[in-house]
Amino acid sequence: MKLSGFVEEKSGEMKQKNEENLSEVGTSRRKFLGQVSATTFVLLSAGLITSEQARKMEEILEESSGNRLGADLNPVTVKAKINGKDQTLTVDSRMTLLDALRERLGLTGTKKGCDHGQCGACTVIVDGKRILSCLTLMAMCDGCDITTIEGLAKGEKLHPMQEAFLKYDAFQCGYCTPGQICSAVALLEEAKNGQASYVTQNIQTVTKNIKLSDEEIRERMSGNLCRCGAYPNIVKAIQEVHSGKEQAKDWTISKSQDETV
Repeated sequence: MKLSGFVEEKSGEMKQKNEENLSEVGTSRRKFLGQVSATTFVLLSAGLITSEQARKMEEILEESSGNRLGADLNPVTVKAKINGKDQTLTVDSRMTLLDALRERLGLTGTKKGCDHGQCGACTVIVDGKRILSCLTLMAMCDGCDITTIEGLAKGEKLHPMQEAFLKYDAFQCGYCTPGQICSAVALLEEAKNGQASYVTQNIQTVTKNIKLSDEEIRERMSGNLCRCGAYPNIVKAIQEVHSGKEQAKDWTISKSQDETV
């Protein structure tokens, strides 16, 4: 037998075996649900249960079956400080930080946008650095200090960056805004610590407290997309917090003659 033929034959055998193994769970699940449906039908026909009870039985059994087969197959315990509070979570090793925040802790300010690490809507701050929570496993965050959009304000007092976004109307639909603000807050810390960007001038002389131009801010925020196109006002908001100087507004709110007192 030629080598190519032998390899092809063995590859076919391995593929068939893998397909059989992968189908076992699905087959057993379908068989189980079929048995449940048949039993429920018999009980319903005999008048032993109501149609509402039958519906609830199927919902509960299907949910429990799905949980056994698909959830927490490899549970891990993670301890982290989230928005200043110590949290201990037991999660599936495959669960992302984004899903843990939203589904386990109810911190829904962090948004799921593309879920591929391309839009920046899920940006949070971990140990002082901005990261994409949709690409970060919760298991990787053991012992970390995590800040989400909910953790920036101090009680009723907004973070300066949040106030600036409101002042300059640096959003429209607002879906990307939590990620934009978290990214902007971490951006200023990067500049303060002397971290250069692609457009930073005179890298060899950079130490700390980089003075950010509008071009620098745009470059450093390029990972956060805004489909509404609020970029000019986002830059103004960040620049004011960075420089402490009020930025020129491209718009003003004027009262009509009917509103003038």
